[in-house]
Amino acid sequence: MTVAAAINETSPEKVLSPVLSAFWDEPDSWTLEAYHRHDGYQGLRKALAMAPDDLIALVKDSGLRGRGGAGFPTGMKWQFIPQGDGKPHYLVVNADESEPGTCKDIPLLFASPHALIEGIVIACHAIRSNHAFVYLRGEVVPVLRRLHHAVAEAYSVGYLGSDILGSGFDLELTVHAGAGAYICGEETALLDSLEGRRGQPRLRPPFPAVAGLYACPTVVNNVESIASVPAIVNRGKEWFRSMGSEKSPGFTLYSLSGHVANPGQYEGPLGITLRQLLDISGGMRPGHRLKFWTPGGSSTPLLTDEHLDVPLDYEGVGAAGSMLGTKALQCFDETTCVVRAVTRWTEFYAHESCGKCTPCREGTYWMVQLLRDLEAGKGRMADLDKLLDIADNVNGKSFCALGDGAASPIFSSLKYFRDEYERHITEQGCPFDPALSTAWADLPHLEVNA
Repeated sequence: MTVAAAINETSPEKVLSPVLSAFWDEPDSWTLEAYHRHDGYQGLRKALAMAPDDLIALVKDSGLRGRGGAGFPTGMKWQFIPQGDGKPHYLVVNADESEPGTCKDIPLLFASPHALIEGIVIACHAIRSNHAFVYLRGEVVPVLRRLHHAVAEAYSVGYLGSDILGSGFDLELTVHAGAGAYICGEETALLDSLEGRRGQPRLRPPFPAVAGLYACPTVVNNVESIASVPAIVNRGKEWFRSMGSEKSPGFTLYSLSGHVANPGQYEGPLGITLRQLLDISGGMRPGHRLKFWTPGGSSTPLLTDEHLDVPLDYEGVGAAGSMLGTKALQCFDETTCVVRAVTRWTEFYAHESCGKCTPCREGTYWMVQLLRDLEAGKGRMADLDKLLDIADNVNGKSFCALGDGAASPIFSSLKYFRDEYERHITEQGCPFDPALSTAWADLPHLEVNA
């Protein structure tokens, strides 16, 4: 489902606000010519006329928060870079989008790579950097090719290279393809990988702003964060703040997937609700209802149909007991076994653990063993408390957030669906498997596919 089509189908309120995705429907959206037709590089011209500190202040005042998960203020992150230290400064764009359910940065790069390139040049001017890197998920070869082509186009017309647009500012941009490791989405592991070492999280402090890439001051930003900057510079901070909520202003991309009628990217203001997005997109698949969903990918605590009206901004989702994360809205209907879903997620985290710290390396392994037994009907009631205990020993005790992400779906699923776990034990198998149980006999009101 395209954004333009969604707007045509919705009410006059026009819930969505396409900016980044405004011309994704055009067949040549990824070219420089198409980007120029939609005010491309106008923000860069304005930014180069500004002092770097004024540019940082503009982004800070706009309220733009990182779109990669944590929601840290982008301008504040830029401000942390020490000035006058005599060291080179670097900008590293994290395009290693590997979080299960997250699919916004890759479509953005595929449809409009110049939005990122323009944002990179503006950000580098602000932090006084002359070399930027894009660390791209290595599996997406078509995106890699388009990004390389867009970089070549930018060099050919003077948006990259020496003396950009006659400003005296020089910038080199390097595109680096990773090797498919989820852990390299963690910013310090990404930096180690970029330097040619095994991708493992670093001990902090020092933080990247002080000693990042090649032990020099470094800003690490998400693709969507940087790609949002040109529109802010071109249209102004007041325009940006006119969307979203007070503490979470602006527009963002929501990735709607799962058991929905029309999965896709929906760009709207922060603070929109899942109910609104489902109304716009056609709802759940016909004949089914929402059972549980993730607001920001599988590493965020899952929510239920009771949370349909939770504002999808950092404060609203946090108050509901989860995290907005990457805004990957995975929706599951009543046919889904929660235990099975959580087991598959935990298997992923156990496989992707770098093994550097004991809580994550050992904890994810043992959580998988318990979950597999529970799913197969071989568990005991005591295993539920044991599972929570192990998750507690992983959560907050790991070297990076991978351990926290592995523990989140376990905590939240047991909070909302403990009875389902218990049924796996008492019925000695998954109640959602017709070969093992007649679980649907007591739910005649539900319409379930055969």
